Amino acid sequence: MKSIKITFLLACVLIMPRVMAQSPVVMPGNFESVTLGEQDVTFKTTNSYGKITVYSPSIIRIRLDKKPLNADFSYAVVGKPMAVKAQINQTDNEIDIVTDSLKAVIQKKPFSVSFFTIDGKVINQDEQGLTTSWVNDAVTTYKKMQDDEHFVGLGEKTGNLDRKGNGYTNWNSDVYGYNVAADPLYSTIPFYVGIHHGLNYGIFMDNTYQSDFNFGASNNRFSSFGARGGEMNYYFIYHKKLADIIASYTWLTGRMPLPPKWALGYQQNRYSYYPEAEVMRIANTLREKRIPADGITLDIHYMDRYQLFTWNKNRFPDPAKMSAELNKLGLKLTVIVDPGIKVEKGAPAYESGLAKDVYIKYPDGTPYTGQVWPGWCNFTDFTSEKGRAWWRGQVDFFAKSGVSGIWNDMNEISTWGQKMPDNVLFDFDGRKTTHLEAHNVYGLEMVRSSYEGALEHFKERPFILSRSGYAGLQRYSAIWTGDNRAEEDHMLAGVRLMNSLGLSGVSFTGMDIGGFTGNPTTSLYTRWIELGAFVPYYRNHTALNTRAAEPWAFGEDVLDIARSYISLRYQLMPYLYSSFYESTQNGMPVMRSLAINYTFDPKVMDPTYQNQYEFGNGFMVAPFESTAAFGKVYFPQGTWYDLYTGGEQKGAQEVTIPVSVSKLPVYVKGGSIIPMQSLTQSTAELPTDTLAVHVYKGDKPNHFVYYEDDGKSFSYQKGDFYKRTISFDPGKKTITFDKAEGTYQTNFKYIRLVLHGFEQTASVKTSGNNLKLQDGTIAFLGAAANTDPQGSINAPDSSPIKTVTINNTANNIQINY
Repeated sequence: MKSIKITFLLACVLIMPRVMAQSPVVMPGNFESVTLGEQDVTFKTTNSYGKITVYSPSIIRIRLDKKPLNADFSYAVVGKPMAVKAQINQTDNEIDIVTDSLKAVIQKKPFSVSFFTIDGKVINQDEQGLTTSWVNDAVTTYKKMQDDEHFVGLGEKTGNLDRKGNGYTNWNSDVYGYNVAADPLYSTIPFYVGIHHGLNYGIFMDNTYQSDFNFGASNNRFSSFGARGGEMNYYFIYHKKLADIIASYTWLTGRMPLPPKWALGYQQNRYSYYPEAEVMRIANTLREKRIPADGITLDIHYMDRYQLFTWNKNRFPDPAKMSAELNKLGLKLTVIVDPGIKVEKGAPAYESGLAKDVYIKYPDGTPYTGQVWPGWCNFTDFTSEKGRAWWRGQVDFFAKSGVSGIWNDMNEISTWGQKMPDNVLFDFDGRKTTHLEAHNVYGLEMVRSSYEGALEHFKERPFILSRSGYAGLQRYSAIWTGDNRAEEDHMLAGVRLMNSLGLSGVSFTGMDIGGFTGNPTTSLYTRWIELGAFVPYYRNHTALNTRAAEPWAFGEDVLDIARSYISLRYQLMPYLYSSFYESTQNGMPVMRSLAINYTFDPKVMDPTYQNQYEFGNGFMVAPFESTAAFGKVYFPQGTWYDLYTGGEQKGAQEVTIPVSVSKLPVYVKGGSIIPMQSLTQSTAELPTDTLAVHVYKGDKPNHFVYYEDDGKSFSYQKGDFYKRTISFDPGKKTITFDKAEGTYQTNFKYIRLVLHGFEQTASVKTSGNNLKLQDGTIAFLGAAANTDPQGSINAPDSSPIKTVTINNTANNIQINY
């Protein structure tokens, strides 16, 4: 009996390692070999292959896979590794990588990674015992949850600004009329920012398979990110300021091109405007009612039986002529496109695509067929250069029709049933793959093809809009938040979605003003159209079988309010266009969560204040439901001015304010510089020759880069622009206009300097001459018929200001106050 027991125990000892080796969870294990380069480390562990690369002093990339790493390829990343002085040293137990910004420590036994500041503070580290692991083909990296850690970003995700305690899935989905907690939505941006102990960092996982992010959901130990296939491939970004993290992320994934100025104006849309007579009625009514506007958008009913690259000739007999008539009114035409090409023998687009072999296929070579608006369709393979080239050629159809904007819809891919088979094959630029890996990147490559086709065929800068996308979509397209609902919580959820997209590198964002599905109440519509004036893409849009939602559809009182806010948008065009220019330079979004500039202020994460945001670097908007009578506003550190009354409010405090549906709470940060122009009815119309530059007194220096060009061509790329830095320095008591850069002749002969909060200033001096200040009043609403760039002076809410007019001709202007 004893010998039987001993034999049994020996068997258990022999079998145990084999059982452990067959664990369904595979860990990297210990280092077996390593090669050190000048700024990279290549290694093999027990169960994985890996490479760690220094991309910049602030960016380190980590790659891991169970098999030897594939050739490097990404649809998202366009930044190449910089030449960096990196110190790489190893001992028996670890490898240290040190740049002038951070330190990475790689443990060898077993593999794990930690990141530290140069002075030794923990920024981020793998959770010991979990690190990175595989379950079948799925790979996940687990990070230690730091004390009081918060998370923001991840693109188009519902919920609170602070992602802590929640989990999210990335799988681009068509979610018509989604609820405010739905996940996933239409796009995938696997990039987030972690915040703790006065530190912040960014992580971008570049993997297009379905991915999952966990910020402490159902556990109190870790945050994690992973994908259902492919390699673990992520970039770690560290800077002291969150804005610099966004700058580094957009250096990696690219920055938006300068949009045409007309795309920043008010856009009128409906599902659907047709026939031509109805389109022209809408256009003429906008002009008759003095509602500034720059665009009209056509939904699927402009097509012949919903077939792409066609016009319904009964509804639109001469599209090019109609486009020309709209252009005369200062209105540009945007049309919708879907990826599905109707299977119909003899149809030019279908036959052309078939002949060019551009459709995605089943493994047996048969084109995949799915059902959408036209019926059964084939779908262009935008992951192949052959497919993109074919699509670029088709875009000429829109150029010949006088179209200026292309609205890419249904590009998740969306089909009836929403269940495209996993075995559909995509080219993936020469590395054949399945729908599982190609799905999330399909929308990105469609807008890439639309943008590149428009560059080739349009005479001016194109506008591209998308419903879906992947990291890097900002290089080609604006994005809107899809088929929202006409509900109070949807309006506020849309604000958070756009703020999160801004945190994730996408600046040109919008939501359907008024709600796409359902009918808004009069008060909700009013609040929403006010809010739209402070959103990057300002589009009014509603669905089929809903009530009309043009600004005049809710009565004269609402029309007056809508006209005032749309007019304010146009008066702010110099500020807005300059803010978009900033996005092209450093990735800073136009619509900015307070988490960007006030990252470590705990009130910013409070759900009570999470809807507040900055519009550019000067305004703070505090949205509330249209039914609210009072609301709580948090004013961060500094001095804040009521936009309408000029009343001052000291920061670092919470204030309860009365709320009226007729006025959106908007504040101006002390030290801000806000250039404004006279009211125009479209961006095609020139303003008067005076630029009003509003300066709000503050206690910290600030500067604003004013930017101007023709708003439509590519001449700015050859230096044909006007750029001037305007600075405010309260210590020196100066306002300075630096020498202008570029060859573009500014539209403004004069500058009217408008001083807010400078009550004790009796005069100003420039170039040795005393200039006389004038007292005045100003308000920014009720200015629909006003052509003075100061704004209306007869509105009931007005504040004392001081103004002075100077010539805008000197190279350098310094004003002492």
